[in-house]
Amino acid sequence: MQLNSSIGLKFIANFLNIEANCEDCEIAKLTTLKLATHEDVSFFDNEKYLNDLKTTQAKAVLLKEEFVKFLPNGVIALISKEPYLKMAELSQLFKSSLISSDIKEPIIGNNCTILPNVYIGSGSKIGENVTILAGSFIGENVTIGSNTIIYPNVSIYNNCVIGSNVILHAGVVVGSDGFGYAHTKDGKHIKIEHLGNVEIEDDVEIGSNSTIDRAVFGVTIIKKGTKIDNLVHVAHNCEIGEYSIIVAQSGLSGSTKLGRNVIMGGQSATAGHLSIGDFATIAARGGVTKSIEGKKTYSGFPLMEHRKWLKLQAKLSKFSQE
Repeated sequence: MQLNSSIGLKFIANFLNIEANCEDCEIAKLTTLKLATHEDVSFFDNEKYLNDLKTTQAKAVLLKEEFVKFLPNGVIALISKEPYLKMAELSQLFKSSLISSDIKEPIIGNNCTILPNVYIGSGSKIGENVTILAGSFIGENVTIGSNTIIYPNVSIYNNCVIGSNVILHAGVVVGSDGFGYAHTKDGKHIKIEHLGNVEIEDDVEIGSNSTIDRAVFGVTIIKKGTKIDNLVHVAHNCEIGEYSIIVAQSGLSGSTKLGRNVIMGGQSATAGHLSIGDFATIAARGGVTKSIEGKKTYSGFPLMEHRKWLKLQAKLSKFSQE
């Protein structure tokens, strides 16, 4: 639940100390250019998303003056020299309250086993035949499907969605904030409030002490049938395709998109904002720095096809023996 159900555009402009030469109107949320509707405010600070700016349906957009000409007709310009920083500041107004003042009893299905010292927050819905072991925290407005098992000391933050037949092992954290900050000219780090959530689809298993960060906007999603090992980190806005396998100590940076049946070996990792094609395999300790095709096996850092990596290792071995 937002601290405010809607916020006046004039109030937003005053809060950010910028001018809004327009009539006042109510703003429902802060979100991306692509997701925004005529009731939302968005931001633009990367020319990579220029096409999204040209087609956005947002009511207003934070942006630099030189990009105002690309706004669709009727979209209000909120001009700033630092739109990304202003977005971070604005996210504070739209952040969710941790504890709702409107308490609603959680709904718990038939034949559930919930051990002592489990907390279930206001408005949450638990399906049938769910097992929740001691020390787990289920936040507000969480949905958990039937036949799911939640082991001790799992934390599921507010507004997250867990499917049916899911297994979350001890110490899993679902829905914590991602690592997102805007930086001031004098080196301060301004927190970007993460306003999205996490959705975990049916038949997913997540190993002990793995963490799945909530989206900045929209959703971080783990799709059906995916299996995640212990000590894996999935950052904000990632999308993991159906039936993927992610082995221990792997890490996905923000907005990484994995296709179907992707395999990531132990201690492999990705940079952010890239895509991995269907049925790709990343060998142990592989480092993915750009988008790659599916149906191939990759190794090493810099990443290359596995066959090339093996040849390279053979040549290096010969050099070391000389």
